[in-house]
Amino acid sequence: MFWRSVVGKLAITILLLVSFVLFILTILLLEFFEGFHVQEAEKAMVQTATKISLLVEEHDEIPLIMEMTERVKDPTSRVIIYFADGTMWASNTTNEHLTELGNISPKNNAAFMKVITDREPFNEKITLNDDDTEIMVIGKPLNKKDGAIFVFQSLDVINQTKAETTKIIFVAAAIAIVLTTIFAFFLSTRITAPLIQMREAAIDLAKGEFNTKLPVVSHDEIGELAIAFNRMGRQLNFHINALRQEKEQLTSIVNSMADGVITFTREGHIIVINPPAEQFIQDWNFENNIRFDEYENQLPDELMQILQQVIKEEKEVLQELNLQGRDWVMIMTPLYDNSYIRGAVAVIRDMTEERQLDKLRKDFISNVSHELRTPIALMQGYSEAIVDDIAESVEDKNELAKIIHEESLRMGRLVNELLDIGRMEAGHIELNLETIEVEQFIQRIYKKFIGMAEENNIELKLTKEMENKLITIDSDRIEQVFTNLIDNALGHTRPSGYVHIFVRSMQDYFYVEVEDNGTGIPEEDLSFIFERFYKADKSRTRTDKKKGTGLGLAIAKHIISAHDGIISVKSRVNEGTTFSFKVPQNQGKLAKNNDN
Repeated sequence: MFWRSVVGKLAITILLLVSFVLFILTILLLEFFEGFHVQEAEKAMVQTATKISLLVEEHDEIPLIMEMTERVKDPTSRVIIYFADGTMWASNTTNEHLTELGNISPKNNAAFMKVITDREPFNEKITLNDDDTEIMVIGKPLNKKDGAIFVFQSLDVINQTKAETTKIIFVAAAIAIVLTTIFAFFLSTRITAPLIQMREAAIDLAKGEFNTKLPVVSHDEIGELAIAFNRMGRQLNFHINALRQEKEQLTSIVNSMADGVITFTREGHIIVINPPAEQFIQDWNFENNIRFDEYENQLPDELMQILQQVIKEEKEVLQELNLQGRDWVMIMTPLYDNSYIRGAVAVIRDMTEERQLDKLRKDFISNVSHELRTPIALMQGYSEAIVDDIAESVEDKNELAKIIHEESLRMGRLVNELLDIGRMEAGHIELNLETIEVEQFIQRIYKKFIGMAEENNIELKLTKEMENKLITIDSDRIEQVFTNLIDNALGHTRPSGYVHIFVRSMQDYFYVEVEDNGTGIPEEDLSFIFERFYKADKSRTRTDKKKGTGLGLAIAKHIISAHDGIISVKSRVNEGTTFSFKVPQNQGKLAKNNDN
């Protein structure tokens, strides 16, 4: 609204101030002019009475006195000369109200007679009863004769003059108010126009438009204010951009962290949270049957208790948690605002893999020790038997030496496989890719195991589907995979069983299946079958009583992964097992090797 604006307030203030001053000035001027005119009229009447009294005292001719009186007095006034003996002379007048005073005798008025008897001047205003007309009367006693001069003057002229003066003053006041109004609006507009621009600019700043600038149209305080406002906008723009960059940088750092980070207030309201922490909260709520929309950025009760402990003790708290089969470690540290704790920050780390790796490390040491202990014990025992001549015949000594040799070969295989899998897991595996003929490669592997299959009364079948006769692989490594899978299949298949090898060579991939109808693998062991040293011997007994190292399948998985392939297993207990792997074929590699 206009009245609430600065323009309206400033204009109204100026108008009220000027109006008040003009009101006081008008009252003072009216009082002054009214008193001034009355005083001037009294002075003129006193002078007239004095002159006439001199004429009366110096001359005795009444006609001469009356003639001189008419010349001396004001035409609108009336003069009455009254002597103590009752003689009264009255002059003419043009005022109709004073004409009515011709029949009035001073002797009928005690105040008039007091001038004659006490010889004191008389000055009084009287009001006619008919129309409230005011008349001023001046009485002056004669010095040398017994009598007095009375001068009557109507105040109509003075009132008319007063009215004209009042009219002039009011007109001047009105003109002054109009001019003041124009000046007030002009002045307030000149002052408030920049303020309005500053208000609009401030609104733009509040909306985030920090490039808003004000024009500097003057060099006074308003101009300096505009300069300061523009400087403030530039500084705000600079600092906001700096804060935005820092916030984006901090957000990127927090979101890229593998650890979960949560920042929250004293009341437990979440301020900042990154994706790993969100996953942690979701797992927590899922385990405790809490819907996502129920907590609304509020910490769970257990975490609230930890937060209250941090605030109470004013130190960090370490807590280990287990959710959905995963191990979490949370460190909650208080956040200070000077000496006041305003919240806390929690760093949550998923320790599942570290714990598993630590367990694998311990299991690895235990498994290696176990695998080495048996052959070492056998070698030691049989060698002592030879040294102590317990084996008397040459045949017995040869048998013991043969066992020692086999156990040494087994230890050698174990060490070599450990070295191979160590290099593979360290990413140091090197593939010697070459283009070979699939038919010859598969036949060579098949012939290597056909004799073993016949010895164990197992049917070894080979099925081929050859669309592409050439493949690009590391033949030695892939042959190692074939050897491991076929050897495992033959070793865990009962007599009269079968092992089926299916090979498909396509333009885009090389696919192999090794299927048997042996003892099978329990379902709970399938997810661990490619781990180092893992064996399912409790339900999968090798028919040839040979013990493996438990590293073959782990090595096979690394070899297939190095070829960008996939290896998988399907099995049912007492029904059989199927291992399969698929290796993609890169035509660029194929062309390159063909050129070589």
